Amino acid sequence: MNSTKATWIGLAAIVLWSLIIALIKEVSNSFGAIGGAALIYSLASVFLLLLFGWPRLKEFPLAYLVWGSLLFVSYEICLALSIGYSTSSRQAIEVGMVNYLWPTFTIIFAIVFNKQKANFLIVPGFFISLVGICWVLGGDQGLNFKGMLSNVQNNPLSYGLALLGTVLWASYCTLTAKMANGKNGVTLFFILVSIVLWLKWLLLGEGTLSFELQPTIYLVLAAFAMGMGYGAWNIGILHGNVTLLAAASYFIPVFSAVFSAFILSTHLTFSFWQGALMVCLGALLCWVSTKTKA
Repeated sequence: MNSTKATWIGLAAIVLWSLIIALIKEVSNSFGAIGGAALIYSLASVFLLLLFGWPRLKEFPLAYLVWGSLLFVSYEICLALSIGYSTSSRQAIEVGMVNYLWPTFTIIFAIVFNKQKANFLIVPGFFISLVGICWVLGGDQGLNFKGMLSNVQNNPLSYGLALLGTVLWASYCTLTAKMANGKNGVTLFFILVSIVLWLKWLLLGEGTLSFELQPTIYLVLAAFAMGMGYGAWNIGILHGNVTLLAAASYFIPVFSAVFSAFILSTHLTFSFWQGALMVCLGALLCWVSTKTKA
């Protein structure tokens, strides 16, 4: 596969990931937070199995299987349930924006734990990302700490799960970078996520699942975006322009907000867009800080 084609496939992954927040919300509205998530990851696992086949576990380093499974599964559950438990479309988009702090946290973790070199831009980048999230959560008035706290207190579970997921995914990226030895266990991890979610669904007894046409379409789209997003990204970073893909990926928060506002028919204020751009800019500065000499 030539580099240009692989790069376009990688860029398609960014589009697919940008759809995930809205699609998970739509599915959870019809099938419940846990049931909807279980369905999404089960169907996404099927897509990944068709694309990559069954993973050969003997080829995977044991440390990667253990830590990768624990961190990946925990993150995906936090992501899906934080959106599923949101009480409105606007809140789902805000929760998704908290999740998109992970690029900034990943770079910070790489600096702290993997001794990644960075220059002075890491400091303003980190704080701009945090201020951007505060700006998003502050509501129509922008940077309003009282409004932000009131907003979070309305649903601490969703916002808490999103923040925890951010830390978990940053940890996964940091810890498994050296453990994976070039292997990709995403198919196995998706299967494990679906198993855990089904067990949780059975234990809580959420009731029966009713399949109607429109919710089922959203389910298929969500599973496709989730599973094929990982598959396309893997092709992109292996054979495409990694620098271009990395830079483009830092704008996923804005792309996600655009798609989510359209799919969920939600009006987002000017202050929200200001905060979303700050999150992107902060993450981009953190990334740039690692690309220049300290």
